[in-house]
Amino acid sequence: MRRRRKTKILATLGPVSSSPESIRALFEAGADAFRINMSHTSHAGLADLHRYVRSLEEAARRPISILVDLQGPKIRLGTLSGGPREVRTGEKLILVRKAVSDNTDIPLPHSEIFAALQPGESILVDDGKVRLKIESVDKDRAEAVGVVGGVLKDKKGVNLPDTVLPIPAMTPKDRTDLDAALHLGVDWIALSFVQRPDDVAELKKVISGRAAALAKIEKPKAIEWLPDILDLSDALMVARGDLGVELPVQQVPGQQKYITRAARQAGKPVVVATQMLESMITSPVPTRAEVSDVATAVFEGADAVMLSAESAAGQYPVEAVSMMDKIATTVENDPLYISIIDSQRTPPEATTADAIMAAVHEVTQTIRARAIVCWTKSGATALRAARERSDAPIIALTPTLEISRRLSLVWGLHCIYTEDAQDLDDMVDRAARFAYQEGFAKPGERIVVTAGVPLRTPGATNMLRVAFVGPQPK
Repeated sequence: MRRRRKTKILATLGPVSSSPESIRALFEAGADAFRINMSHTSHAGLADLHRYVRSLEEAARRPISILVDLQGPKIRLGTLSGGPREVRTGEKLILVRKAVSDNTDIPLPHSEIFAALQPGESILVDDGKVRLKIESVDKDRAEAVGVVGGVLKDKKGVNLPDTVLPIPAMTPKDRTDLDAALHLGVDWIALSFVQRPDDVAELKKVISGRAAALAKIEKPKAIEWLPDILDLSDALMVARGDLGVELPVQQVPGQQKYITRAARQAGKPVVVATQMLESMITSPVPTRAEVSDVATAVFEGADAVMLSAESAAGQYPVEAVSMMDKIATTVENDPLYISIIDSQRTPPEATTADAIMAAVHEVTQTIRARAIVCWTKSGATALRAARERSDAPIIALTPTLEISRRLSLVWGLHCIYTEDAQDLDDMVDRAARFAYQEGFAKPGERIVVTAGVPLRTPGATNMLRVAFVGPQPK
């Protein structure tokens, strides 16, 4: 099956999309990869979903990426003894670490917060519906004032946009979930609430190459550390949910562009997520604003756009995927699309591999080649080809099944798992054959082939070859 667009669709699986039939329907509607949210999935459920996707992959004869999203640390209020408590703007409050017996103090049972808080920092409760500012703090209590009033309720989530918490990004639950995911052989691990590069380094150490690491950028502190986080990560996600709580919402579009362009410049995949077609949870059609939102991410050259509750728990999961497919396809066929994408290209780095891929891009455009065919063992050649954002489709041929699955999340890549080439002639001949068989080129048309020589040398992209697609046996 060949997609007619380059932007990938990442669909979250959930209660309404947890059967083999529903997963197949999402795939046929346009989903290229599937996200499993461990905040709502048991290990048994994870194993079932993994099995269903791998069965679909075998039937479709196309690599499909599975991303497991770790829950991360959840900070919540304790139980208010007197029930819900209204906070007025300007009201003085006391936050306490230990449980309280009356309704005058606010329980916040996280000692690490009191150790890290500083006067002047903000605390947001219930997705920012209530906003407090810290005036003073010690090891067990803090004095705060209400900046935005509202009602506090038991166990509501707490965000601290100004504070770097001395807690690891992975909780004990995350570690057991990670072990289960790695045992099954998933392709991507998404780390939630990344604050600093060390969080990603810890995840990479545990993974040890068994999967790729995706850092979710949803905290302002992560944006401050973005170059270092990006250097350690295999991919980024613009997780606009918590990012839109901890930042003023009007800043989120600009930060989305900054994160997307930083990842593109580094040649690493970037996913734009959260509330992309939110109204389709309950409506068969999206709002015009949502369509523009998805289109903006596509125009920016994001590798993938993600559906959350729309495909996991909504009333119209297949329609949501189909709509996202239509939006992305329409944008990519817009006359302005290529000029916008080209304007954002960055100069190649001073390496042989980058110089070759820049030349591949130019040659492909000049001779109007029908496809770029990359032979890649580690995935590096294909990632460099995708970084150039060529108008021509990119076929990634790899002898490593795990790499073909990971790459299926990357912009423009049509991934094929196949045995490695035996020599240069075999490399070119089979590249032409796959281009024909997959519907990218006809006999007499040209393709551009790139790889690393000597063969089977990971990351050594140094060859460019123009080839004609010859007559094919019937």
